Amino acid sequence: MAYTHVNKTASLLQLGPTVQATGSAYRVDGNSFNQNTGEVVNGVIDYVNASVSASMPIFNGLQQVNNFRQASNQNEAQLHAVNRSSQDVIFLVATQYLQCLLDQELVRINQENVETQRTQYNQIKALVDVGSRAEADLYNQEYQVKNAELTLVRSRITLTNDKATLARTIQLDISHDFDVEPVDWEANMEMMDTLSLDNMYVTAMSRRSDLKQAIHREKAAHFGFSSVKARYYPSLYAGLSYGSRYNYIYDADNRSFQDQFGTDNRQLSYGLSLTIPIYSGFQSKSQVAFSKVSYENAKLDLENTEVVVKSDVLLAYRNFRGAVAGYEASASQLRAAELSYKTEKERYDLGISDIVQLTTSNQAFVQAQGDYQSAMFTLMFQRLLMEYALGTLTVDMIP
Repeated sequence: MAYTHVNKTASLLQLGPTVQATGSAYRVDGNSFNQNTGEVVNGVIDYVNASVSASMPIFNGLQQVNNFRQASNQNEAQLHAVNRSSQDVIFLVATQYLQCLLDQELVRINQENVETQRTQYNQIKALVDVGSRAEADLYNQEYQVKNAELTLVRSRITLTNDKATLARTIQLDISHDFDVEPVDWEANMEMMDTLSLDNMYVTAMSRRSDLKQAIHREKAAHFGFSSVKARYYPSLYAGLSYGSRYNYIYDADNRSFQDQFGTDNRQLSYGLSLTIPIYSGFQSKSQVAFSKVSYENAKLDLENTEVVVKSDVLLAYRNFRGAVAGYEASASQLRAAELSYKTEKERYDLGISDIVQLTTSNQAFVQAQGDYQSAMFTLMFQRLLMEYALGTLTVDMIP
């Protein structure tokens, strides 16, 4: 971004004059022409020259103007690229953080399941010891405990891996463990009533930084193409130069430095310079052709970006609606599974149900808890994805 800003400033200043000062000091030993006397001198002469010159473009096919417009649009494109990159970072970190929160909730659910299975194992063992239950029920429950413990270990490994990924993203030392704090982010179903696909398209077209970047890149390529075409036209420059010199001839009567440099050898020149391109070995034509291809590619890139933006908005809209439906379904599933498990547990305790039905009901309850948490975090993710697709995602939206 710093380069494009400096380039924009440089292109603007090139619309004005360029000024330079030159100076030299040298010695000639041999024949040389002394402009002070108009004679050829054979000997040693010291020369000191100094001058200031300025050049101002009057017309060059609007090359400088188009260069400035190109640089200005390149700078704007870079600014939008930085803004979109910021949204990329926010979206990536938030997504990884939500994944860690989901992993953490699954660990909690699996931990509770292990404790439940162990408690149930102890209850069945007591019933087996008094002869109220078959010993096969105890073996079956022991398997359920081991399986729950294995699931817990795997969920903890997943959490550790995802936390390591998050740590690398935010540049934390992965050798030190850290906690992932829960977020106060309730699922808002009322948002569905305010969603309009047409309005979302309008918002995305006006807010997506990558689309704005493509627009300014296309404009920059257009002005770059116009700038290169200026090489076909004549160019007219105004110039001004002022300088003086001092000559010292050894073994001769020399006028003083002040007389020579301040009076005798002063020189002022000014005028116009016209350059008409006639033939350059097709160099200008090849550069124009290359610039035209770059411009056409930029237009295609803009059209493709517009399609991508609309596609992102449509997918985000549909996925968000699907996530809401999934969340509502998982909530109903969780209530039903919890009631079914409690009922089956009471039936088993009364001796009117067997261990298989209880195990099946418990597995369905644990699965429903995991599905509910996954649906809730999926809904959070889809809300982020929708804001990202619209180009409105900011840090303030992250709780």
